[in-house]
Amino acid sequence: MTPSRETFEARLRAIGAERYHDKHPFHLRLHSGGCSPDEVRAWVINRYYYQSRIPMKDAAFMSRVEDPDLRRAWVSRLLDHDGHPSDGERREGGIVRWLRLAEAVGLDPAYVASCDGVLAGTRFAVDAYVRFVRETPLLEAVAASLTELFAPKIHADRIEGLLKHYAFANDQSLSYFRKRLDEAPKDVAFGLGYVLDHADTLEKQDAAAAALTFKTDVLWSQLDALEHAYVTPARIPPGAWRPGTGLLPVAAE
Repeated sequence: MTPSRETFEARLRAIGAERYHDKHPFHLRLHSGGCSPDEVRAWVINRYYYQSRIPMKDAAFMSRVEDPDLRRAWVSRLLDHDGHPSDGERREGGIVRWLRLAEAVGLDPAYVASCDGVLAGTRFAVDAYVRFVRETPLLEAVAASLTELFAPKIHADRIEGLLKHYAFANDQSLSYFRKRLDEAPKDVAFGLGYVLDHADTLEKQDAAAAALTFKTDVLWSQLDALEHAYVTPARIPPGAWRPGTGLLPVAAE
């Protein structure tokens, strides 16, 4: 017998309770003020790679969708990151706001946007997610996005922690996270509803749960890569960003 919607939703939420990356030691230090300036910069650089690939992931998903209603519902995710056309001008999206954070922590936004210096572990994890969405059944691709169920809490905790502990943190530099507090609930409601509606057999529920588990592994692996490379004792691999590079020039006195 197929478990009820309520039982299945509880199963999905339990995955986040156990595996979401808010429990990773790197995030716990970041939110409590325990990261050095260079550790924060390394996180900003590597997380940008993930942010920049989200609209590519969404475009890959939409290219496979035959239902116009689903495409119309999904396109807002792409625009939330890339920006919205409005009255002939582009309203900024999440990628622009992330580069504002990069500048606030002393990084050259052009360097961050180039993705030079991104850890290989970050690339492998993020590229695996884009490939997963491009190749798996639509139900599993949507289910993988349901880490959004747990994102509002991590954004709220991050805003509170960064404002409390870091001089660079203010409304402007943290605008990415504040905006996601408004955007994420819409995405969560649609994505969760889609998965609950379409996972109508135990086999499909198992596949959706496995997809969400995979996505938590993607997020956790990115932080593992940061932890290994930049936290004492640092083990920065060849080709990765090194402290002192990619920074904004210091203004002359």
